[in-house]
Amino acid sequence: MTKKLSALHISLIIVGVLILDQVTKYITKTYMELGQSIHIIGNFFRLTYVENPGMAFGLRIENNFVFLLLSLIAAALVFYYLYKLRNESWPLQLAISLIASGAIGNLSDRFIRGSVVDFFDFEFFDISIPAFKLLGFDFSGYYMTRWPVFNIADMAVSCGMIIIFAFILLKGDPLRETSKESSESPESASHAG
Repeated sequence: MTKKLSALHISLIIVGVLILDQVTKYITKTYMELGQSIHIIGNFFRLTYVENPGMAFGLRIENNFVFLLLSLIAAALVFYYLYKLRNESWPLQLAISLIASGAIGNLSDRFIRGSVVDFFDFEFFDISIPAFKLLGFDFSGYYMTRWPVFNIADMAVSCGMIIIFAFILLKGDPLRETSKESSESPESASHAG
């Protein structure tokens, strides 16, 4: 028998991460000036208060209505999958719960403040992919010399996605299993006969 999280556990995860996210953002806004950096471990790790009016990694959509609509659709999809995968094992439920809490945290920032408060600032390795041509297509390349500043909600979404990818690699696609089970249910068999 596969262990599952109860609705109470899922709710506690979502609410707990959401509270931690909002409290840390409040502390950042209250005690730091916009753009201020506090060095924690040299240049490797610092707290830097920035506000991101765009999507993840600073991507922007100029039309705020379209942006909020896309954000709401994404959040609704997360809750749809949380419901659809409610009978899966606990790691998958945990992953979807983390993604849901992160989506709510950043979405609430967008509605309340118009931008997301970010503050974790790490100096990891640089990414440099030079421009290249493949199959007749020109690719401009990608360069990142400073990792984007992020928050607890971003961490929750990232951890949730890592768990989902690991789950798919180790156990297979849970949605394929769910759709296969529903097509082989006794109800569908009785309709076939």
